[in-house]
Amino acid sequence: MILCSNPHSQYIAYKAAIDAAISNVLNKGWYILGEEVRAFEAEFARFIGTNYAVGVGSGTEALHLALAACGIGHGDEVITVSNTAVATVAAIELAGATPVLVDIDPETYTLDPHRLERAINGRTKAVIPVHLFGHSADLEPILEIACRRGLRVIEDCAQAHGAVYHGRRVGAWGDLGCFSFYPTKNLGALGDGGLVATSDPELMKRVRLFREYGWAERNISHLPGWNSRLDEFQAAILRVKLPGLVSDNERRARAAQFYGNRLRAAALTLPVCRPNVTHVYHLYVVRTKRRDELQFFLKERGIGTLIHYAKPIHLQPAYLKRLPGSEALPESERAAREVLSLPMYPELTEEQLNTVAEAVCDFYGVEE
Repeated sequence: MILCSNPHSQYIAYKAAIDAAISNVLNKGWYILGEEVRAFEAEFARFIGTNYAVGVGSGTEALHLALAACGIGHGDEVITVSNTAVATVAAIELAGATPVLVDIDPETYTLDPHRLERAINGRTKAVIPVHLFGHSADLEPILEIACRRGLRVIEDCAQAHGAVYHGRRVGAWGDLGCFSFYPTKNLGALGDGGLVATSDPELMKRVRLFREYGWAERNISHLPGWNSRLDEFQAAILRVKLPGLVSDNERRARAAQFYGNRLRAAALTLPVCRPNVTHVYHLYVVRTKRRDELQFFLKERGIGTLIHYAKPIHLQPAYLKRLPGSEALPESERAAREVLSLPMYPELTEEQLNTVAEAVCDFYGVEE
């Protein structure tokens, strides 16, 4: 069986160093918010190009705390997309704000800047562009609109560790950048974890306070906060893997190029990479009106696939008919009917990639 994603293969690739890092934490006896977390925060901030980074409990909590740090809460609106992991919208509601949905660009599946301004009103306080599948949202027009209208920009970078937009890594463009280290991510932990990046010292201070009960010193709350802490084990594991992220992303890009060369004659829409963007291929997402047939065919060949996402958020039971903007999302709904994620991770072998490509070509009757 060829899995669609395979975090265990990355553990094996880094096994000796990860095992040593875990053993080191166990022997030191400090397990929450210690020197491993502080070191990882500094290393990750340098990597993406921000002044600060704050390790937190998950990517969802990264978004939640970023919103809280900006003072966004009840009565406020935050613009984002429906074609994303539900965590994006869940975090907005955790902060007490109202998610407002706009449609996506059909090529990159990210927030369409041309639809942004018409969704802004007096209650709008922020926009969360989602860098989906490893490709950046079109940040320059989003930031221009946000600056002109006085809005915060909080980047959802959960699927785009190391992606580059116009010469700078994502997460360093907006007021804050939010990352998830869920095990399947390009930079994945062996459990939950997240991070908020910023170059604004006041926002950094507020995120740090909010992640641990508002404590500036132990047991004294200066703000009403939460418990959202990155643990030492996950930080140590992420420190092992961070130096290899660029090369791992390059391996993903080579796998994507292999797929693109082999599948270009098939009746599929293949991923695009816009000029001045470095796509890191968290997922390799193709598009076809015969999606369900193709998925079943590949399953019969022992090839795992996934759908990201089978239902946009506004059509899911928890959110149905209650989020502003839900009535005008045709591209999001069309994508949900047609997208399919093929296997993608750095450890895929050429033999496995060839097996996947051959099976897709067989489905479409393509002579290679």
